[in-house]
Amino acid sequence: MLFHRLEHEDRELFLRCVLAETAPAGSRLIWQLLTHVGGVPATVALALVPLALAEGQLKVAAVQAAWALTISHLVVQVIKRNVERIRPHEAARRSAFVEIPDRFSFPSGHSAAVMSVAFIHAATFHSLAVPMLVLAGLVGFSRVRLGAHYPGDVLVGQLIAIATGVAVRALW
Repeated sequence: MLFHRLEHEDRELFLRCVLAETAPAGSRLIWQLLTHVGGVPATVALALVPLALAEGQLKVAAVQAAWALTISHLVVQVIKRNVERIRPHEAARRSAFVEIPDRFSFPSGHSAAVMSVAFIHAATFHSLAVPMLVLAGLVGFSRVRLGAHYPGDVLVGQLIAIATGVAVRALW
């Protein structure tokens, strides 16, 4: 019963947050640009560019971010392949306003990826914590807004990233 109730609430929240079919093109473009910050090219670059160019604490954070990104990605993929939750745009018969990277929705890989990098940098450089975590949160919300994920997918993806980041830092 609890899982059915959570599923229902997740779908209802999705329907309240997703962009309408009539949303202005400019609004869709902003959310689409933001969502790409959580994609593979951007998150790998956010983790590896400082690794190649930095020294000291930034280099350590870059190594930790690369590990957190890799581990969280693997965890997300294992869960996705076992849970096989249908994407919300398919279940609700709505358009998705972004390219869908795979068939399964739970958990959100984009949300996990950007949060894993943001969490490591936020934990290392406290002055960047708020902007980094806000950016990661907005990327997660963009996945719902564009019809790619349910809010619960995003939340669990972000929790996986945080847990992975905590583990990587603890083992360092």
